[in-house]
Amino acid sequence: MKLRPLHDRVVVRRVKEEEKTKGGIIIPDTAKEKPQEGEVVAVGKGTTGEDGKTIALDVKKGDRVLFGKWSGTEVSVNGEDLLIMKESDIMGVLEK
Repeated sequence: MKLRPLHDRVVVRRVKEEEKTKGGIIIPDTAKEKPQEGEVVAVGKGTTGEDGKTIALDVKKGDRVLFGKWSGTEVSVNGEDLLIMKESDIMGVLEK
């Protein structure tokens, strides 16, 4: 099964968080916070402007993005946990 987001929606896979702190302390699963960083898996076609033309999204598949702690809706597709959110919920794109 493949998931294709509609309009200005974006599908994001959370990036795995480090198991240890920089000081070497191992963080148990119960104390971990969900990462606020992810990789864009799929994007919608964009929004429709007042003139009827489609306005493309700024993010693209493969971009590494930062988003808010409570952003998006969690879904499970083929056993993989993903987030569906609007492009406006994305705070920025991480560039190398």
